Amino acid sequence: MLIRPWKYEDILRISKIEEECFPKEPWSFKMLASGFETETFYGVLAEDAGEVAGYGGITVAADTADIGNIAVTEQYRRSGVGTKVLKKLCAIAAEKGAEKVFLEVRVSNSAAMSLYLKNGFKGAYARTRYYSDGEDCLVMVKEL
Repeated sequence: MLIRPWKYEDILRISKIEEECFPKEPWSFKMLASGFETETFYGVLAEDAGEVAGYGGITVAADTADIGNIAVTEQYRRSGVGTKVLKKLCAIAAEKGAEKVFLEVRVSNSAAMSLYLKNGFKGAYARTRYYSDGEDCLVMVKEL
């Protein structure tokens, strides 16, 4: 399993995985591509024999970082791909000087919450009716 930076040519496949993993509110191709327009965004993906197994993105500004998304294709779930992507994003944040990493997760996404808790994240606070369908999110934080 190779963890590497996104390339522009990866974005079409990433956008398809985004639609599979987040059918309620997927990031569009344009939203994903906009990461290349900013110096503070870092995208990484997990690749297995040329196939994209998962990906994630983080924005680092001053001493904080925000994970925008982590997704793993169904066939690679529970195989450690999400953990590898998450650890790489946190390592990038630390390299760039961040002291804390934040993320938002749907309160119904117990699998993601479990991943984050196992990797040192803690619940910070909730945002009620955060998503367009009215679901709440939990904001989680990790001290680096």
